[in-house]
Amino acid sequence: MDDARAPGETDLDAMLATLDVVRRPGVFTFVAVDAPGADQLAVALATIVEDEAVTLVMQVDDARRFGLPVVVEMAWLTLTVNSSLEAVGLTAAFSRTLADAGVSCNVLAGFHHDHLLVPASDVDRAIEVLRA
Repeated sequence: MDDARAPGETDLDAMLATLDVVRRPGVFTFVAVDAPGADQLAVALATIVEDEAVTLVMQVDDARRFGLPVVVEMAWLTLTVNSSLEAVGLTAAFSRTLADAGVSCNVLAGFHHDHLLVPASDVDRAIEVLRA
């Protein structure tokens, strides 16, 4: 089967049993722009088109280079479990774990993995509770 079409794991217990987390190097932020330029899109690691603006997730240094406001500094965590886009309960499980630890979390779902942006000041605690 073509890897790009691999369905990923759907069993919540299996996902939680094999879940680990990896931190992406760098410090990231969310910025909102009316119409991103090609240079901004080139460094954006994620984009979300909303009615109000286009949200870009980028490294803090890139945001500052473009003169964009940095309102929050985040660490980027990737859950290493290959979860299916149709899996039920994984987001609820890790968000509840982080909420119980007092860690806010913004989630981006990729084809193969879930990506969590947590406050940079809370990253060590987030990794600890997710691994537990």
